[in-house]
Amino acid sequence: MIRLSNVHKAFGNNHVLRGVDLHIPKGESMVIIGGSGTGKSVTLKAILGLVTPDVGTITVADKDISKGDRDALLSRFGMLFQGGALFDSLTVWQNVAFRLTQTGMDKARARDIAIEKLRRVGLKPDVADRFPAELSGGMQKRVGLARAIAANPEIIFFDEPTTGLDPIMAGVINDLIREIVVEMGATAMTITHDMSSVRAIADRVAMLHDGVIKWTGTVVEMDSTQDPHVDQFIHGRSTGPIEAVR
Repeated sequence: MIRLSNVHKAFGNNHVLRGVDLHIPKGESMVIIGGSGTGKSVTLKAILGLVTPDVGTITVADKDISKGDRDALLSRFGMLFQGGALFDSLTVWQNVAFRLTQTGMDKARARDIAIEKLRRVGLKPDVADRFPAELSGGMQKRVGLARAIAANPEIIFFDEPTTGLDPIMAGVINDLIREIVVEMGATAMTITHDMSSVRAIADRVAMLHDGVIKWTGTVVEMDSTQDPHVDQFIHGRSTGPIEAVR
């Protein structure tokens, strides 16, 4: 479904991506791990066409994303943003149905779909007419997840889905993500530092370091790998090939 081949991206003298090769099959949940500033978010933005690679190609369903209708490309994606990114001035249901109403769907129909998706993430219909500021962090994250799946996308991106949540709510969100991805048969890509998310969500894991994919494998293979970058990261060791930013 998604393929990156020799993708490079620099911002001035800062070479963030230095030849990323990554293949995500249809229906697979891929989690990308790596330290801060290693290029995880830039990789995600490049797939969405928000930044243009200097070198290399990115294809979605075997189509080069640099060619063709960008709106048609983006219509295939859903996105759960790290900070929720809800519109403060819109009610919960209007946030969830934002894409639907922007593409011309009748508001009554869009509201019904929004309430259905809210139920899917464990929120009652009475939440629909509240504003984001009236919700807890965990509820806001669920609203963001409902919005990500509102249009039944083929591909869903999750950007640090458990950031700012307590361990119990993080577990709830991880379980919801896994259930929804499997239920929808969607292709998923997650970027995270949270190893509990990795273990709950991933079919496969990719380690991004120094602008390249250092390692890929299953969660079971991750736990037994001898790769020093992966071993240091998943165990949170201060010593190893990955230098801590001071």
